[in-house]
Amino acid sequence: MLMHNPPHPGEIIKELCLEPLGLTITEVAAALGVSRKTLSAILNGRAGVSPEMAVRLSLAFDTSAESWLNQQVQYDLWIAEQKRKQMKVRRLTAA
Repeated sequence: MLMHNPPHPGEIIKELCLEPLGLTITEVAAALGVSRKTLSAILNGRAGVSPEMAVRLSLAFDTSAESWLNQQVQYDLWIAEQKRKQMKVRRLTAA
């Protein structure tokens, strides 16, 4: 079942991981082993959570990689569904 307007995973990282722990983007990027630019793009919704980043987040915050990927899929699918009516797709059926 699709969520209605699910948040981008970057929002979740910011609100539930960085802010409560009082961490900066620079500190978290270093802990994750990624550049500040990479993490900033995710936090600001300009990039998605990849499988590798999901594993990094799971290790850093003691969560599951699947939860991060599921959040990304829910967000991506919701965005795609918003474009459903504009899609020019022909239904295929058996001959």
